[in-house]
Amino acid sequence: QVRLVESGGGLVPAGDSLRLSCAASGLTFSSYTMGWFRQAPGKEREFVAAIGWGGTSSKYEDSVKGRFTISRDNAKNTVYLQMSTVRSGDTAVYYCAARPSALAATINQYPHWGQGTQVTVSS
Repeated sequence: QVRLVESGGGLVPAGDSLRLSCAASGLTFSSYTMGWFRQAPGKEREFVAAIGWGGTSSKYEDSVKGRFTISRDNAKNTVYLQMSTVRSGDTAVYYCAARPSALAATINQYPHWGQGTQVTVSS
């Protein structure tokens, strides 16, 4: 059974940095594309970033390019989202997701999801 557990969320001042982690189990981690999505109050869940199996390919949503960095450690079965220069618009529940195929940015292309971690940016 695939299990994804996010951690690292919290309250952070605007302009600061935060690193989210997602620990995966029950899957061959190095064979999965890993993604981060977020859902703000009253809004639909949206794509943030994704990273391919080997960690050399990635894609980002436009509003986070240059501020967020996705990375992975296949030896630890963990994917990270380094968030820098956070803004109030980054406030959301952040979800980790996994798919056994190539990079994708669409929610319905990811069959496995974590429970999410709350990130709140204070102004």
